[in-house]
Amino acid sequence: MGHCFTKPNKDGDDSDQNVELAGGNVQLIMTKESWDQKMAEAKRDGKIVVANFSAAWCGPCRMIAPFYAELSEKYPSAMFLTIDVDELNEFSTSWDIKATPTFFFLKDGQQLDKLVGANKPELQKKMIAILDSEAPRQT
Repeated sequence: MGHCFTKPNKDGDDSDQNVELAGGNVQLIMTKESWDQKMAEAKRDGKIVVANFSAAWCGPCRMIAPFYAELSEKYPSAMFLTIDVDELNEFSTSWDIKATPTFFFLKDGQQLDKLVGANKPELQKKMIAILDSEAPRQT
């Protein structure tokens, strides 16, 4: 359970590390246009969006990525996105990202909840609570 605050100095090309951040049904967002498209798609389909602001160089981000991918397969009714804070620095700043990973839970573009840090039990707990609260009620 940790998080990263600053980016270390680059001493090589780490572009291949992006692969580690997206697996399962997780979609890696590298452009603002891609974000806008996915948000419109989620709104149209009535899906909860789980947005993971992450970085390839961040150890805790890489540590929680496989669990995040598992959640994406376990909860197909939600849309799981990973935003590379280095590729979308200005966009990430607009979300007031102070540490990675930071998870936002969104519905119709509005924030429902937020989690900072690679805390697996808390991430799962928030997923269950949000999806349960959004499930259609039987009358």
